[in-house]
Amino acid sequence: MQGYRTLRKQVLSNLAANLPKYLTYHALDHTLDVLNVCNQYIKREKLSEEDRYLLRTGAIVHDMGFLKGPANHEEVGAGMAEIILKDLGVSSKEIDRIKGLVMATKIPQSPKTHLQRIICDADLDYLGRQDYPEISQKLFEELKNMNVISTAQQWKDLQINFLKAHHYHTPFAIKNREPKKQFWLKKLLDS
Repeated sequence: MQGYRTLRKQVLSNLAANLPKYLTYHALDHTLDVLNVCNQYIKREKLSEEDRYLLRTGAIVHDMGFLKGPANHEEVGAGMAEIILKDLGVSSKEIDRIKGLVMATKIPQSPKTHLQRIICDADLDYLGRQDYPEISQKLFEELKNMNVISTAQQWKDLQINFLKAHHYHTPFAIKNREPKKQFWLKKLLDS
């Protein structure tokens, strides 16, 4: 699977150096978290070598578009990834699949394939984890920095609506993340 290490180094160092500082959530840590969760899926599931490569690559490039700004970052990122992947000699079939993984993470998520379901659940894995409060605080800061919201009440309403509308796609996340997500939702509703 061509150039994975090169791609990983190139993209991660680009994100580390060039993502705007106001992105407190969509920062390098988020990309590394999604990659880590995808690697956990890879360990649990019997994925082919090609699927492992595609999933890891998709995780690394899924939020690259933020280098150019938040608007349509999935489309922008998919285009940026295509250029890098072509340079690395990745086949157009694989590039299309990777772009599909990036586009699947667009909210509201509507994944069509097994790998798309995995990357979608990896992207929002934190919703059903113990570290939800810390990570959601980073998103609150980011949305305030971007003037999307300004008050704690707006943030609370946004979180409640998002958690209610969101659903996981893989059996693992449905079993192991959904209960904790419901716990966080109940906490917000009760506060």
